[in-house]
Amino acid sequence: MTPHSPEVWFLTGSQALYGPETLEQVAAQSTRVAQMLQQSGELPAQVVWKPVLLDAAAIRDVMLAANADPSCVGVIAWMHTFSPAKMWIAGLEALQKPLLHLHTQAEMELPWSTIDMDFMNLNQSAHGDREFGHIQSRVHVRRKTISGHVDDPHVRHRIAAWTRAALGVAELRNLRLARFGDNMRDVAVTEGDKVQAQIQFGVSVNTYGVNDLVAHVEAADTTSVQHLVNQYLDEYDVAAALRPGGDRHDALLYGARIEQGLRDFLGGGGFAAFTTNFEDLGGLKQLPGLAVQRLMADGYGFGAEGDWKTSVLVRACKAMAAGLPGGTSFMEDYTYHLVPGQQKILGAHMLEVCPSLTTGKQSLEIHPLAIGGREDPVRLRFTADPGAGVVIGLSDMGDRFRLTANVVEVVEPDEPLPALPVACAVWEPEPSLATSAEAWIMAGAPHHTVLTQALDREVIEDFADMVAAELLVIDRDTTVRSFEKELRWNAAYYRLAERL
Repeated sequence: MTPHSPEVWFLTGSQALYGPETLEQVAAQSTRVAQMLQQSGELPAQVVWKPVLLDAAAIRDVMLAANADPSCVGVIAWMHTFSPAKMWIAGLEALQKPLLHLHTQAEMELPWSTIDMDFMNLNQSAHGDREFGHIQSRVHVRRKTISGHVDDPHVRHRIAAWTRAALGVAELRNLRLARFGDNMRDVAVTEGDKVQAQIQFGVSVNTYGVNDLVAHVEAADTTSVQHLVNQYLDEYDVAAALRPGGDRHDALLYGARIEQGLRDFLGGGGFAAFTTNFEDLGGLKQLPGLAVQRLMADGYGFGAEGDWKTSVLVRACKAMAAGLPGGTSFMEDYTYHLVPGQQKILGAHMLEVCPSLTTGKQSLEIHPLAIGGREDPVRLRFTADPGAGVVIGLSDMGDRFRLTANVVEVVEPDEPLPALPVACAVWEPEPSLATSAEAWIMAGAPHHTVLTQALDREVIEDFADMVAAELLVIDRDTTVRSFEKELRWNAAYYRLAERL
């Protein structure tokens, strides 16, 4: 939801020693490499080529400019020739944006029969990038290193994954989150250090009285509310009782009023994420369901029961997934199908599952909700489309934030679910339900999660590295024993790496 068109700056290292003729060739070739990335259409940001960097002052200046430019989400650096790395120290220490070290060459193939020393002097990235790699390690710079030619689809896919992770980081650095009410009473995992989250991620998390929202709901413009109702009637399979003239139409009108009030509050305050809590509804007549689902579909982050960390993660994943097929939603592991050889997880929540998880037409319904003590809420009902996915949770471990990710396959339910009054998803976790559940619980990972069918694990890995969060991945290679060892090794690492 940042207003700026995102850019990735393409930096090329060399040195004045080579002379103007060679440096003109370096500039022309690096421009072409940047253009190849841009013209591939695979990166979710514009690739902006910058003049070849020849000395320490120019390097530091461009890094400071990258920091200051809100459009720049990260920088790609390539040492086309040999660029003495001491020139890069001040610039690398100043850089506050994500860094990708691209280890490549201008051409994919060597012209074997015509190679002379002029060619060798021009195409020196094989050892120029090793010099750059040394200083990055010496300065302890967080970065991703990708080796290969930009004509290789796998290389472009990895660069695109890094770029998407950088978009998520940029979003968090400017994210404002509104908590309507506080945390659900006595619940541990949804708590967390909001100050540390702002230091580490950039997100600003603050609480607002539920009745501040109620004031916006009550003041919602009647014409705008009716416009939303008309949208519902056009877009969804609306239950007869909720349609105009139906005996529950007033409930649909109030659901639309909640949506308009939420949009007014969030838009007016510059918020791109929020939480609700069924224990603190103030003057609201319904627990927000339909409104939350539609706002998530528009890209807002959301967490139930005051769970601001999951709301942050939903918004980050929405930003990273922009333009990709597949949905991303707030989710909760709810119940299990434990038949041997057929184990599955049925995920849902009371109301708030994002309709981006389905390409089918959703049903707009009203059902009782035996929690919260309010009127029956309206909600969208559907089942998530089958396909590959990742379930991700963010937890505060006291001395660090931990991301836990489980690779899954979303599947169709074994049978229809006519009595389930909420949207849901069914998935088979890797490597098995038993191993994934044991590992997840051993990790202290949360019960509120993000289910994404748009992002793959590489994006999540890059994002975790950029925000300096611990990442644990549960996939087909995971065993309980190996996972237990990883937890112990990580605990030792973070204790040793802790700042005094």
